[in-house]
Amino acid sequence: MSVQSQEKNMRKLADLLSRDLGYIWGERERGPNGDKKVFLNTGKAFLRALAKDLGLKEYNVSTDPGGIAVSGNCSLIGMWDGGSTGIYIDISQPCCDRERVLLYRTVRHIKDYTGGYNRFLHRRDLETMSYSDLLRVFMGEEGVLYGRAA
Repeated sequence: MSVQSQEKNMRKLADLLSRDLGYIWGERERGPNGDKKVFLNTGKAFLRALAKDLGLKEYNVSTDPGGIAVSGNCSLIGMWDGGSTGIYIDISQPCCDRERVLLYRTVRHIKDYTGGYNRFLHRRDLETMSYSDLLRVFMGEEGVLYGRAA
C-alpha cells in the first residue's frame, strides 16, 4: 500500500474509534456489522501493510470481534530478520481510557503475548501523525529497531 493510503487508513481508524463501536444501532448481532465491521476490516488491512513496511520477516495479523459491548480488536505480532526481536501492536477502543487506542510493545518470539513494556498511542496521534512518523515510532529512536540497526 502507498503512504497516502496508509495515512488515509490511519485517519479512518481514528474516526471509527471516536464512535461507540460496541453499539450496533438496532442491527442483530450475528458477528460484526456496521462500524465495527468497517473497523475490523480497515484495521486488518492497515496492519498487514504496516508489517511489510516495518520489514517484518514473519508476522501474524488477526482480528477479534468480541461481543456487542466492545469494539473488538485488530492485532499484529511479528519478528524482524534473525527472529530475536519483534513487535506486538493492538488497536482497539478500551472501555476506560477511550483515547489510548493503539498499544505496542517489543516481543522476543512470535508467540510472546507478554513482551516488553506497554506503550500507547492516542486516537489524536492517528489523526495527526504522518505515516512516516508512525513507522519511526515503531522502529525506535534514530532508526534503530529495538536494538537492531535499520
